[in-house]
Amino acid sequence: MSQRKKKGSTSEIQPVSLTDDMVSQYLLNNPDFFIRNARQIEQMRVPHPVRDSISLVEWQMGRQRNHIEQLEEEITLLMEQATTNEILFTRLINLQCQLVQADSLQDLLDRLRQWARSLGLVDATIRLFNEKWHLGAPSDFTHLSLPRQSFEPMRIQRLGNRNQYLGPLNSPEILLLMPEAKMVGSVALSLLGKRGDLGMVIFTSRDPQHYQQGMGTLILDQLSLILPGLLSRWIEPV
Repeated sequence: MSQRKKKGSTSEIQPVSLTDDMVSQYLLNNPDFFIRNARQIEQMRVPHPVRDSISLVEWQMGRQRNHIEQLEEEITLLMEQATTNEILFTRLINLQCQLVQADSLQDLLDRLRQWARSLGLVDATIRLFNEKWHLGAPSDFTHLSLPRQSFEPMRIQRLGNRNQYLGPLNSPEILLLMPEAKMVGSVALSLLGKRGDLGMVIFTSRDPQHYQQGMGTLILDQLSLILPGLLSRWIEPV
């Protein structure tokens, strides 16, 4: 006697559509899957852009090689940065020692200029906002004075919200900041003080590509904090 199929029953099992997340979750929950299916894993092939397809083991080894190469590049970069920072730190310490030993404002300016030229630069210039320093007559250093209002358009265009600018200047900008300068290719300019409202120090190079945006500003950052205290030994702040 044959059994009748129950009304509404199905004789076939409906296939389950697997997603990447489902497969990944299963493998995470069953870490011994690769041990139990080692032979099948060795026979699996995955697409390869050059060799058409490679084994899963080769694919994993390739990923590991790429990861190791990436780590080696990062280590090399860190070592290069450490070397560069050490050189910059040594130069900064040397400059600080030189400036602290200055016995006059002119001596300080000369020492700063000599340090810059020892690095192959053309010159180093300091300009001070006259609203923040007493630089009027009978001072011998009125040429350091610069009205903040005159510099403001340049600050907005070149610096924005930053305290440093590295790159070229046009002729009117050079005339404003360094009237007697010649052969200025590029500059590194840093505003003085924590708020950048005391003045600026400017290093100049003949090479238009010597200073560029994106370069490190470690020495400029430190000088912007050091110089105001040294300058106040001979110039009275407002």
